[in-house]
Amino acid sequence: MNQASGKMNRRDVLNLAATTGAASLFASKVNGSEAADSASFKIVDTNVNLFHWPFRRLPLDQSEKLINKIRSLGISEAWAGSFEGVLHRNVTAVNRRLASECKRYAELVPIGTVNPLLPGWEDDLQRCVDHYDMPAIRLHPSYHGYSLDDPRFARLLQRATKAQRFVQLVAVMEDTRTQHPLLRVPDVDLAPLAKLMRRIGQAKVQILNWRPRSPLLETLAKSPGVSFDTARVEGTDGVPKLVQSVPAGRVMFGTHAPFLIPEAALIRLHESSQLDDKVLRALLSQNAQQVMGKTES
Repeated sequence: MNQASGKMNRRDVLNLAATTGAASLFASKVNGSEAADSASFKIVDTNVNLFHWPFRRLPLDQSEKLINKIRSLGISEAWAGSFEGVLHRNVTAVNRRLASECKRYAELVPIGTVNPLLPGWEDDLQRCVDHYDMPAIRLHPSYHGYSLDDPRFARLLQRATKAQRFVQLVAVMEDTRTQHPLLRVPDVDLAPLAKLMRRIGQAKVQILNWRPRSPLLETLAKSPGVSFDTARVEGTDGVPKLVQSVPAGRVMFGTHAPFLIPEAALIRLHESSQLDDKVLRALLSQNAQQVMGKTES
């Protein structure tokens, strides 16, 4: 700890998170004591993936290693999609493997893949609902080759809404500057989403891995069913600015692990020093529990 300022630097934050868990870290931030009781400080990561990223190995791309990291940081629940869902065409097998893997770890909540351009996507969605009881589906429009004004996306969103499932929409997986030269995948154009959300009034969509920007953020903020994650929000003031720019309850914690190291998202939150107890607890867990239709225990 910096003795002159009394503030923790990044190394201090990492050490405390590693030794006592991120829940203790945030409890100490809120209550002013590193020894504060963090038993009730729940952390839900709404954005992780299992298995292997197709283009390179990642340090935490084995489930056991990812879970050990999550547990060490005090993250008690993680919503897990599958890297295999990005390029594999046999989505049925992708979701079956994901559901089976998530059963091995109490922290994992499986989030299935659906590709509305593939034959039988309706059956894939129904299996996510009926066979695996997945609370949400995760979509990759840029990798699967459709835009948000495609009628097939609208049909998928309607069906998911009718089944009382929410949708996680992945805006970007990897920065275009680091992508394989033979597979350049642009970020998803989110502009058509607001209009579609007005048509499907009960729909719930969480945008993952987006770096918020105006005026599109203001437009999306007017759609009650749209929420955001924190994985790629930049700067120590980025998350507070996002929280202030949208209605309450619309920002959820996400790390994009193992593609990004989960500590990075936690450090950004801790360093912001602009979120009070109520907002921090909502962002870290309560908003996620509400969109799941749960209440915190």
